[in-house]
Amino acid sequence: MYQPDYSEFDGFNSRDLWQKDKDHLIHPQSVWPSFKEKGCSVFVKGEGAYVFDADGNRYLDSNGGLWSVNIGYGNAELAEAIAEQARLLPQVNHFGDCTSAPAVELAAKLAGMTPGELNHVFYTNGGTDANDSAMRMIHHYFILQGKPEKKHIIARTDSYHGTSYMMASVSGKANTRHNRFHYVDDITHLISSPSNYRRPSGVSLEEFRDMQVQELEDKILEIGPERVAGFICEPIMGVGGVHEAAPGFHRKALEVCRKYGVLYVHDEVITAFGRLGHWFASEDVYDVVPDIICCAKGITSGYQPLGAALISSEIFDVISSAGSDASFAHGFTYTGHPVCCAAALKNLEIMERENLLEHVRRMGPYFEEKMFGLGDLPLVGDARGRSFMFALEFVSDRETKALFPPEVQIATRVTDAARRRGLVARGIGEMVLISPPLILTGEQIDFIAEVLRASIEEVAGDLVREGLWQG
Repeated sequence: MYQPDYSEFDGFNSRDLWQKDKDHLIHPQSVWPSFKEKGCSVFVKGEGAYVFDADGNRYLDSNGGLWSVNIGYGNAELAEAIAEQARLLPQVNHFGDCTSAPAVELAAKLAGMTPGELNHVFYTNGGTDANDSAMRMIHHYFILQGKPEKKHIIARTDSYHGTSYMMASVSGKANTRHNRFHYVDDITHLISSPSNYRRPSGVSLEEFRDMQVQELEDKILEIGPERVAGFICEPIMGVGGVHEAAPGFHRKALEVCRKYGVLYVHDEVITAFGRLGHWFASEDVYDVVPDIICCAKGITSGYQPLGAALISSEIFDVISSAGSDASFAHGFTYTGHPVCCAAALKNLEIMERENLLEHVRRMGPYFEEKMFGLGDLPLVGDARGRSFMFALEFVSDRETKALFPPEVQIATRVTDAARRRGLVARGIGEMVLISPPLILTGEQIDFIAEVLRASIEEVAGDLVREGLWQG
């Protein structure tokens, strides 16, 4: 059984915190058996790309918080901007005819950064809320045009768009759409996963792309174009496995949506604000201008909770022309929260001043080289990703691509081994996901690759000794 070191660090009593966490705190995505046995690491400080636990141990955080701490931890300038706004005006009602300076300035800033005519901003508390708000906006848009039947939403298997009732229903990630929960089933639909690694044998990437585009069109025709409101997808899937669609998919999918009057939504909750080396990946990386882009996470580098749905002028013109009896009756207490918006403004200023996007474009290829290099390990079926966004998928047989049984907890074994070596990584099922702060140096990239390699080799040896793998 796991027995943590209960020494004190900087006034924190790690034993007390560890026990209170086990007794009272419900964590998102908890795996109950392992949680009840070993509890959690208690982190109390962050600095640059590193986090420190209550015992004083330092770890390089290859999670970047949760795909979010783009400028790194402990940025005093950003912390001071948050404190200053909290002293000046911590909250204001943005419903109706009230606003705040940070919300206004940030909206104008974002409108100048987005592609095409995505000039209008609806603030939310985070990524789930941004996607959820986009779905409500789409429905509202079509209702105002006298098309209330146009309400069906199409997404992709393995996608993840959040855990609200609606977004869990739209998502295609297996453990999000599990039969232990209820879902909105009548207007949500999935097409197949864009996993190039698991595409049909003998099918080229180009053929696979065309198959997926055709599947989208077939689904629209099956439901009826007059009933389909939108298609939502991530430029690169995040927690669903860092699956990047075959080259050209997004452009062709957009053309299909335009053909049938279906709105195209890009969930850039992870990819926006630098993870792929650009403010937004939609146009700069994938040559598409969606009708809506949803974002969060890196907008404040995780220092404050904030999300946004960025809406095209065409959609805005329709909803803003409605009468007084047809307002967009949707919003949150913390919509446009001044402190969160001030954090975003300062975060973007820091990223611009420090040329962080250029840094990602310069260091991204080296990070890719190191991550792809882990694909030579027998346990690794696929190493995939782009720039500072990667996944390692583990298999018991590289030829058949067979997975280990869930009870082996292969990814958890690897991340536990990495934690002992000073690296925080995120394991989900058969995958380890990697999304570090965007400030990494070459030496830190080397450290991530070296620790992951050593950890995977350690787990491989353990599995052979336990008779769980042939090697």
